[in-house]
Amino acid sequence: MKLTIYHNPNCSKSRNTLSLIKEQGIEPQVILYLKNILSAEDILNISKSLNTPVKNIIRKNEEDYLEATDLPVTEKDDELSIWLAKNSKLMQRPIVVNNSNGKAIIGRPPENLFEIL
Repeated sequence: MKLTIYHNPNCSKSRNTLSLIKEQGIEPQVILYLKNILSAEDILNISKSLNTPVKNIIRKNEEDYLEATDLPVTEKDDELSIWLAKNSKLMQRPIVVNNSNGKAIIGRPPENLFEIL
């Protein structure tokens, strides 16, 4: 089984999800999305794997989101994905994609992982 985790090592939920993956004997592809910035297309693909609109993978309680002056007024995925690519620290974390079946979860709580295994 091939998994990809969009990981922020400073986030406890992300660290716990990565540990849980490894406990299952799986060595995932780890993408440090704050260092390796995702493209708008990457974000759209993640959104499709999660089966949710881009607006649902934005961390809306963060100060940077609440103070954003460049947030698109539309809820169109293509426009929001461009904005989120420029503001990647506001993406929900962690996100784990099962590359074998195309399904994905947000690892909050980390046990959501079992939904895609």
